[in-house]
Amino acid sequence: MGALEGIRVLDLSRVLAGPWCGQILADLGAEVIKIERPKTGDDTRLWGPPWMKDDQGEDTHEAAYYQSTNRNKLSIAIDISTVEGQELVRALVAESDVLIENYKAGSLKNYGLDYDTLKEINDKLVYCSITGFGQTGPRAAEPGYDFIIQGMGGLMSVTGEKDDLPGGGPQKVGVAFADLATGLYSTIAIQAALLNRTITGLGQYIDMALLDVQVATLANQGMNYLASGKVPGRYGNAHANIVPYQVFKAVDQEFIIACGNDKQFVALSQAIGLADLPKDPRFATNTLRIKHRTEIGELLAAHFMTNTAKHWVEVIHAAKVPVGLINNLQQAFAEPQVQARNMLIEMKHPLKDKLQVIGSPIKLSRTPVEYKKAPPMLGEHTDEILARIVDREKLAALRDKGIVG
Repeated sequence: MGALEGIRVLDLSRVLAGPWCGQILADLGAEVIKIERPKTGDDTRLWGPPWMKDDQGEDTHEAAYYQSTNRNKLSIAIDISTVEGQELVRALVAESDVLIENYKAGSLKNYGLDYDTLKEINDKLVYCSITGFGQTGPRAAEPGYDFIIQGMGGLMSVTGEKDDLPGGGPQKVGVAFADLATGLYSTIAIQAALLNRTITGLGQYIDMALLDVQVATLANQGMNYLASGKVPGRYGNAHANIVPYQVFKAVDQEFIIACGNDKQFVALSQAIGLADLPKDPRFATNTLRIKHRTEIGELLAAHFMTNTAKHWVEVIHAAKVPVGLINNLQQAFAEPQVQARNMLIEMKHPLKDKLQVIGSPIKLSRTPVEYKKAPPMLGEHTDEILARIVDREKLAALRDKGIVG
């Protein structure tokens, strides 16, 4: 039994932020019903290659992107632009706890699927809207895309190599950070609203914006600016507040050192054969090392080119200083710690007996995450779900008219 067993979620969202939130809720045991457009479904269903291969090794029409964020859900296909489709959604709302949507601000009001309308049907409903810029402000009506938000929200200004280095300049994160973080924050907000509902008996409206989340997750970089008034720049793989905390190159490959305090710096120096380094008045404290970051960086860089990355990682790890190789995805998934933590899961898919997916990082002792349903095919559960609210003849008529699929 999952932690959110008994909670029913209608997921009207597409692409990433909303579906990511829905998948987390589904992993935690909620029944998540994904409502998609007939024939095409979620935009990401078409975002291939790569496509999932079937048991014969042939490409299917199931995109890997879609499968990354829709595990444990049920898929039904309803055309919500039609009156009949809207009636079906409202009937489902009457028996649901949560609704997630990421349509442009105000657009669902045209369909009678906005919060003010639906709370009259179910005042216990927790309704979560996810947009690029939120429901208020001068840009509320505009669509928001992760790449744009990473730029506007300041993340790209502190990501990438320094401007004066080869390849310098702003750089986006390798995954859609603003989308994923917004999905996480939305999950927290929904669970908070559900918890509050146990006290008040009432649901509420949640207004989530990618730009808000991006600004919030500037974290220490944001506070560094507010405290100093100095606009931070890009440090590449170095850290704004800690030295040495960066990538170094050995004779064969690169590795990371994350030396978090002065005690660790002493241990690091001893481990790598430079025991006198902390006695240098330029490097005795983290504050001084920040001031002389270029000098110590160049000194360490030259030293690490005298041996292999494996050698340095082993001796530094033995000294209990955080250190690690830089893995590609093949190496990351093969990492023994990743495998020991069950971060690769096999699920049975209608077109593939053993579909490998990335596991949930949430480890609960009494109500663990369960992997019950592979990412669904479009409309795979339409009959199963709609049979709860309409009879067989009406369902057949709706399908003939293309309202459901």
